[in-house]
Amino acid sequence: MPTRQLHGTVVSNRMDKTAVVRVERLKAHPLYRKVIRLHSRYMVHDEENEARIGDEVVIEECRPMSRRKRWRIVDYVQRGEEA
Repeated sequence: MPTRQLHGTVVSNRMDKTAVVRVERLKAHPLYRKVIRLHSRYMVHDEENEARIGDEVVIEECRPMSRRKRWRIVDYVQRGEEA
C-alpha cells in the first residue's frame, strides 16, 4: 500500500526532533463554487533537527512516533531563510 505524501511549509521547529508543517489545500464551496483556501498543521518527525522555518518540505505518512506525530520529512523542496 503506498503511503500518502503531502507538500507544505515548516512553521515551527522549537521541539526536539519535531517540526510543525502547514499544508494548504484548495476546496470549492459546495453551493457558491468559490474556491476556499484551507490549511492543516501536522507534527512531523525530524531526526537531525535540520528543518528551518520557511522550508518547503515533502512529508509522508509513517508509523506513530508519538501521540501526535504520524508523519516524517522525506525531502526538502526549497530551503527557507536563515533567521
